[in-house]
Amino acid sequence: MTVYAAPGQPDSLVTFKSRYEHYIGGQWVPPVKGQYFENVTPVTGKAFCEIARGTAEDIEAALDAAHAAAPAWNKSTPAERAVILNKIADRMEQNLELLAVAETWDNGKAVRETLNADLPLAIDHFRYFAGAIRAQEGGISQIDDDTVAYHFHEPLGVVGQIIPWNFPILMATWKLAPALAAGNCVVIKPAEQTPASILVLFELIGDLLPAGVVNIVNGFGAEAGKPLASNKRIRKIAFTGETTTGRLIMQYASENIIPVTLELGGKSPNLFFEDVMAKDDAYWDKAQEGFTMFALNQGEVCTCPSRALIQESIAGDFLDAVVERTERITRGNPLDTDTMVGAQASNDQFEKIKSYLDIGKQEGAQVLTGGGVHDLGGEFADGFYIQPTIFRGDNSMRIFQEEIFGPVVSATTFTDFDDAIRIANDTLYGLGAGVWSRNGNTAYRAGRAIEAGRVWVNNYHAYPAHAAFGGYKSSGIGRENHLMMLDHYQQTKNLLVSYSENALGFF
Repeated sequence: MTVYAAPGQPDSLVTFKSRYEHYIGGQWVPPVKGQYFENVTPVTGKAFCEIARGTAEDIEAALDAAHAAAPAWNKSTPAERAVILNKIADRMEQNLELLAVAETWDNGKAVRETLNADLPLAIDHFRYFAGAIRAQEGGISQIDDDTVAYHFHEPLGVVGQIIPWNFPILMATWKLAPALAAGNCVVIKPAEQTPASILVLFELIGDLLPAGVVNIVNGFGAEAGKPLASNKRIRKIAFTGETTTGRLIMQYASENIIPVTLELGGKSPNLFFEDVMAKDDAYWDKAQEGFTMFALNQGEVCTCPSRALIQESIAGDFLDAVVERTERITRGNPLDTDTMVGAQASNDQFEKIKSYLDIGKQEGAQVLTGGGVHDLGGEFADGFYIQPTIFRGDNSMRIFQEEIFGPVVSATTFTDFDDAIRIANDTLYGLGAGVWSRNGNTAYRAGRAIEAGRVWVNNYHAYPAHAAFGGYKSSGIGRENHLMMLDHYQQTKNLLVSYSENALGFF
């Protein structure tokens, strides 16, 4: 067990500044209107720094810097960009614990996750896209003996990116790594709920990139996000967040005729077929852990397995086992490596989850465990802590249909394969899903039948590079984490060349 000292303490790995500016053109730049907002840590519910409150004027300054840097960066070689991305990965790895503590304090999540998942994944994604851009090739098509079509990958130029609050550094990496590898300059807006950790990151890595290649403007959605997403000076917008905001982002993009990548909400089904309990073995243990993955990152994951579908022949014994497993989840100080579930990211999210706990009870759902606030007392008394909660009900309830984004799972039963698929697909969303079965045929058929962009089979919550991630239906457009993402940040130039010296003869 390791308990990291809280930021600001004498032996802490990270000390936040009292005030952070925007990062524009390689410099820390105060907001044009001189406004700041308080940044609160969910761990204690107390403000710990001030953040520049950006507006349209700051977005324009960031775009000025990006456009000034774009000609040189757009023309840099894949090898040059790959070297820089690998240097970023190395610098992050050298400061892994510092960044992990910073993100935990900013977001509230357990440090065991930032140490073992968030930061290692972010590091690997930079290295992956460094390799992907070196391996990318264009194409040549011979039309006839005298005519050849050349296909070149070219960067879009300057792109905008808007980052969610649930994985501040990792989600930024998912977007930054392919955009930079492809040769684009970026203006990025972090979530106002978790603005500080990416600024700490750029204090560490900013010197590795030419000035203006990455620019960070903090602020609120209407004041900074909209001016970025609707701006005519960007050639693409990428957004991760809730579906309602995603619709607005699409509208802005359509007005400017630019591509968009959207990773939106989810209400992911996690299916458990009866054969998971055929033996009391390692697989059954793994399946139980797969159920409790609803509590990973405090349930603040777009692909959270927030609907558990259990074959009715095993439902009673299955639920008894996973309730006991859930009640063994260690809660406490998020900076303690033994803590499994930390604090919700903000007071707003804390209140939203509490409202859904009430809704579930009002709908008549049975509370199998949890169902309320978790008071840690002491210095954590004002933090935003929710008990991991299991409801039992039916798929028509709001708690089954609406995204809660907390450590809450709604469980129901199915009779057979067809019933399982019917319930699984009875949702507006299609981001993630899980299938658990010892029978490979069943697992394959279910995985193909579920309408979701990512289906985990006999596992859950793995997000490796080189595995495409994105949604069906109202869960978004585009795929991240895979070399195909390079195409999302590039355009194809076709050079159609005639090597004949003879006229065609039409005129």
